[in-house]
Amino acid sequence: MTQPIDWFSTWFDSPYYHQLYKSRDAHEAQRFMDNLLDHLQPKPNCKLMDLACGKGRHAIYLNEKGYDVTGLDLSEQSIAFAKQFENDRLHFFVHDMREVFQPDTFDFVLNLFTSFGYFQADAENVVALRATTASLKVGGKLVIDFMNTRRVINRLVAHEVKEVDNITFHITRKLEAGFIIKTIRFEDQGQPFEFIEKVRALQYEEFLEYFQMSQLRVAEVFGDYHLNPFDPEKSERMIFILKR
Repeated sequence: MTQPIDWFSTWFDSPYYHQLYKSRDAHEAQRFMDNLLDHLQPKPNCKLMDLACGKGRHAIYLNEKGYDVTGLDLSEQSIAFAKQFENDRLHFFVHDMREVFQPDTFDFVLNLFTSFGYFQADAENVVALRATTASLKVGGKLVIDFMNTRRVINRLVAHEVKEVDNITFHITRKLEAGFIIKTIRFEDQGQPFEFIEKVRALQYEEFLEYFQMSQLRVAEVFGDYHLNPFDPEKSERMIFILKR
């Protein structure tokens, strides 16, 4: 019996994924990076990992700031694109976060913009977190930037239509079996397509349990990209600063 293909291994490699989300705010992302760097104060010789780096824009930006950065992502096409930007202090690899990559190597690991909680089995999230922790040096820090799930659920938009480059994307969202599921349907040149995004609706308390199981200590929790304190009801994000 063949194993079902994980949704993220097809959607993230699709050109339509990048088309739908091409208007994401790059300036906001860079400001977040700047705020993080100001707060974390990495030393010039630090090694940074961008985990689930996509096409590498954040890794590239961090490298431009002078850091030694390794970007990892499961998407072969995204990594193939990112590799054109490699230099002696910037490298990209296709990698599954459930497997350990270069143990005891990195001073900081960044997992940004809700790039966690994709796996069907809850235990796999802990496996991924433990593997990530193993890549950190003792005393190193992991940053996990996740949506504030409680706020997202309270404000869930059930149906939305987006027109991008002459393609009409019909997007539906629902909470089902502990996941926030987004279904994306559209036609291109008469051919129908359907993709799924599925993220576990992890609450703050569940993350704390994961961290305990992965021997990570919570140093700080922020609620937005300006690094304001986390408010369970109002904050847009849950940004955990964790120490091995």
